[in-house]
Amino acid sequence: MPAVLRRLRRLEETPGVDVVVVDGGSDDGGYDLLTHSELTCISAPRGRASQMNAGAGAGRGDVILFLHADTELPPDACSQIEAAVNGGAVGGFFRVRLDSERPLLRLVGSMITARSGLTGVATGDQAIFVTRETFVQLGGVPPLPLFEDVELCTRLRGLGKIVRLAGTVTTSARRWENHGPWRTILQMWLLRAGYTLGLSPRVLARYYEATR
Repeated sequence: MPAVLRRLRRLEETPGVDVVVVDGGSDDGGYDLLTHSELTCISAPRGRASQMNAGAGAGRGDVILFLHADTELPPDACSQIEAAVNGGAVGGFFRVRLDSERPLLRLVGSMITARSGLTGVATGDQAIFVTRETFVQLGGVPPLPLFEDVELCTRLRGLGKIVRLAGTVTTSARRWENHGPWRTILQMWLLRAGYTLGLSPRVLARYYEATR
């Protein structure tokens, strides 16, 4: 958590950047540490969609960036986002790598990056951004218990240009390491296939929780 706090403080020092930390009921003491910093910290009902909407509502910027606590931005992230928006993009995301030297997990990051580039649909680990005007037009993040990031990107594509930036974010490989790369890959494929086939996100979320 100290590393997260240092990253957020550096981000907050960037001109025009307004950092809002949203907690969904964590019990590891991290949120208590952050509330004693100078960052804006709020609580929201558990669930990423709920937390994303709460954070967006508490922020003041013209562009909203959704950043997971275990994901680190590239140094020039803000300038890349600014250039994309000035170029007409309504939203976008970054390339991604997992913080592991294991060849398989390096390949996983490359495959996620390639898939998102082809489809224009990213996962939350890729630091999705959207202009506030477009976010309001969308009515916020869809209130789904799972795949809220996929649905957000899908809806964004219908409103304008969504781009994959050249920069790469680094995200934690902890889930992949703890549960095993192949098991996690299979789980993600099954969940994605179920969502594509129209299964209820609530049913998929229950399966996800049961197999974590």
